Amino acid sequence: MSQSMKGPAEDPLSGVPPIDSRNLIWVGLALCAMIATIMVDSPWALNFVHVMCGVLWTGIDLFMGFVVGPIMRRLPPPARRAIVLRLMPKTLFLLPTLSIITGTTGWFHARDLGFLDLPWPQYGWVLAALGILAILTVQGLGVLLPANLMVYFEMRKTVPDGARIGRLMKRYVYAVALQGTMQVAIIVVMAKFVTGL
Repeated sequence: MSQSMKGPAEDPLSGVPPIDSRNLIWVGLALCAMIATIMVDSPWALNFVHVMCGVLWTGIDLFMGFVVGPIMRRLPPPARRAIVLRLMPKTLFLLPTLSIITGTTGWFHARDLGFLDLPWPQYGWVLAALGILAILTVQGLGVLLPANLMVYFEMRKTVPDGARIGRLMKRYVYAVALQGTMQVAIIVVMAKFVTGL
């Protein structure tokens, strides 16, 4: 069949949403809700926001790392590209917001419950929680987020550099493995808080 009979070639980026900065409105609303919850000084509300955001953050991280990641590694490059280009703009705003709200409300909740004034060795659990949270937040915002953005922008090019994407994804896979391990560790620490120090 001749080229004229085939019609125009389909644009591989057609229908792919760009990063929508209007999502910052939702981020701002979520952060305002967090501030309001802290200012209301209700232990129940603070605990609810902390636990709900923590469950969402941990659940999404573990699902992405242990379910979506292995599936994507087995997909052909065009399918992988299509998924990343549609998934990344959604998670770009969601995961950093959840991590900030979880850590901030957790700090205020721990302070209100007197956990910051515990004697040793109970205070060791508080330090463990703070250390794990610091690793999760720094790694999420400082490693995973920039890697996601670099891969996303590379994949949006008409001819993506596969070698560069491969290098970025190799670093990303190690970071996700550590992130998953830290998420499980924080669940262990939180279970200790709930059952009593």
